Amino acid sequence: MSQPFVLPDFYMPYPARLNPHLEAARTHSRAWAREMGMLEGSGIWEQSDLDAHDYALLCSYTHPDCDADALSLVTDWYVWVFFFDDHFLEAFKRTLDRDGGRKYLERLAAFMPMDLADGFPEPVNQVEKGLADLWARTVPSMSYGWRERFAESTRNLLNESMWELVNINEGRIANPVEYIEMRRKVGGAPWSAGLVEYAADAEIPHAVAGSRPLRVLTDAFADSVHLRNDLFSYQREVEDEGELSNGILVLETFLGCTTQEAAETVNDLLTSRLQQFENTALTELPPLCLEKGLDPEECARVAAYVKGLQDWQSGGHEWHMRSSRYMNQEARTRTATADGLLGTSALGTSALGTSALDIKTLFGRPAQARLRSHAHVPMQHVGPSLLPDFAMPFPLTISPHLAEARDLSVAWADRMGLLDDIWDEHKLRGYDFTLCAAGLDPDATLEELELSAEWLTWGTYADDYFPLVYGRSRDLVGARLCVERMLDCMDVDDPAAGAALAATPMERALADVWVRSAAPMSPRARGELRRGSEVMLRSWLWELHNQAQHRIPDPVDFIEMRRETFGSEATLALSRLRHLDALPAELFRTGTMEALEHAAMDYGMLINDVFSYQKEIEFEGEVHNLVLVVERFFGCDYPTALGIVDDLMRSRLRQYFHVKEHELPLLVEEFGLDRDGGAALDAYVRELEDWLAGILNWHRHSRRYSEEDLRGGSLPNVVPSVLAASGPGTDALRLAHRMLSPAPVDRPVAGLAGA
Repeated sequence: MSQPFVLPDFYMPYPARLNPHLEAARTHSRAWAREMGMLEGSGIWEQSDLDAHDYALLCSYTHPDCDADALSLVTDWYVWVFFFDDHFLEAFKRTLDRDGGRKYLERLAAFMPMDLADGFPEPVNQVEKGLADLWARTVPSMSYGWRERFAESTRNLLNESMWELVNINEGRIANPVEYIEMRRKVGGAPWSAGLVEYAADAEIPHAVAGSRPLRVLTDAFADSVHLRNDLFSYQREVEDEGELSNGILVLETFLGCTTQEAAETVNDLLTSRLQQFENTALTELPPLCLEKGLDPEECARVAAYVKGLQDWQSGGHEWHMRSSRYMNQEARTRTATADGLLGTSALGTSALGTSALDIKTLFGRPAQARLRSHAHVPMQHVGPSLLPDFAMPFPLTISPHLAEARDLSVAWADRMGLLDDIWDEHKLRGYDFTLCAAGLDPDATLEELELSAEWLTWGTYADDYFPLVYGRSRDLVGARLCVERMLDCMDVDDPAAGAALAATPMERALADVWVRSAAPMSPRARGELRRGSEVMLRSWLWELHNQAQHRIPDPVDFIEMRRETFGSEATLALSRLRHLDALPAELFRTGTMEALEHAAMDYGMLINDVFSYQKEIEFEGEVHNLVLVVERFFGCDYPTALGIVDDLMRSRLRQYFHVKEHELPLLVEEFGLDRDGGAALDAYVRELEDWLAGILNWHRHSRRYSEEDLRGGSLPNVVPSVLAASGPGTDALRLAHRMLSPAPVDRPVAGLAGA
């Protein structure tokens, strides 16, 4: 069978290395697979299949430094996971047995107890038997935190099969954003990252396990692994198995391009994710370790984790180039030619790692991609923002309290001091955040509407203030200290305590809306609201970090962080809190609700990016706009990039309706919601739709985005000077940050990203 496309040139700067215990792992894995019943008689594999796949070779490439026992155990894990994949394919995907597949997957969770003393159920198939054996051999040397994280990634990995089966049943190809999210969550790479912690003796310290830099490292690693696998497995998955969950197929469908063009684009995205990994490791990890006060041993574990992920990338690529499981014949021929030119005797057996030595992987397209992310010239003339014909199927309703709440919120802003520096009353009335609130929550009382408008006023003021004050000076430490002070203003135990700490207009305004919102809430609800607000505040530090590097973000990182910089998490947290009595908190943590909310968030934030393009690119020198990100990634002009963003918006809306119509009813059934619960869920969904309709209406009428308003002075004023935050340790933090941060590139001030 001819190949459907020519494999592209891969960016792989780290040469592969081979573990010396390869043969011991091969021998052990054969015996273990036979003991578990996975070979002759299983109906899935013969020993010849296992030998041809050579998972011991995969693990020897991806874990080159661990000892023989650890390598054998990790190899057993990979034998198990690939056997599961093939077993599920034969038993449930080919037969389209959705109910049977769900029951099969639900049982497997019981074979990963946090405490081994709890024991295991009696296994009824090879997958259950293998999981029980592996879990018992692995977890004694790992912490409970690792066990929880690895069990979750294993459950997600197994549940991938259910998501893929649902798509096959419906003949549905995911949109690109949904695909990246789901492929990462339910794909195998986060699971592989957990095994890196085990094999490299690099368990992530608890203090940084949930931080953005570690999350981005793991996510970028996962995306790179999955996209690489999509390129090598397209022929087997799409042409042989009828699989729909493949990145090349997703982009073929979304972009309407050829298979070869889609493959090149997937490879460009793979390169971008690898370069995101490198940027995060070099520019975000050192300050994080300092900030969290990690000791030398903990810092060494973080470094070992990074190195382990790099080893996995290079080793996984080498294995894909050699395994009989994948489309790689042409690539193997090219590698063999390179081996002959370079000389195998000088490079070792089979010229190990020579695929990483191709000069085209360090220059050419990868180098161009890195250059594009740093070469944007700010403040270019782009002309008025082009607006597509927005698809908005949800009706707009405006609160009858709009006029009165508008006057009240403007008076409040004046009392708080928000009109004394970067804004004045004329600007604030032109921005008209009360109109936005009146569309987002048309059923609100006057008091609720005023408070909602004041939250929007504070959030946008702070989002304007940050780049003006901390962006021009590249004062990332000052920005971090400012964020910590604002978090102190949101005390969960005593909501009124923040008022005494507030020293600036921004802090006073936050303390005021916080106490009025949080005081009537339960401690649990306050915690949810504070978490949503903290997500937004910390995301602004990410924007400043990119600005200091003069760097346009990676497309995937941008979309995921844009939900946070836009304030969507905080907004939805307020909405969820209304329904906590009628809906279980666990419901909001399901993949179904996450998919519904992310689709809505993305549509809302992209409305903002489309309207604010001229404001941000021409007047503010901003880099955090998806239209610009797409321009740079695809090397296209503004109208073409806008068309791609418009297509993405429409695909996110289709995703929203898909989840609403096909997955929410199953969620109601799964949680056993009664009539009141179903009504509460319906009300929450309507609130999401009000939110979208209100956002679009506000952008159409706010005097913040049109060229006439921009040239008429609607932009925030530049703050001439701001007293620097000070306190114990501040000077040391600033010095450490200067030592650990890249040299700044001088450029004009950046502006608002969130609104």
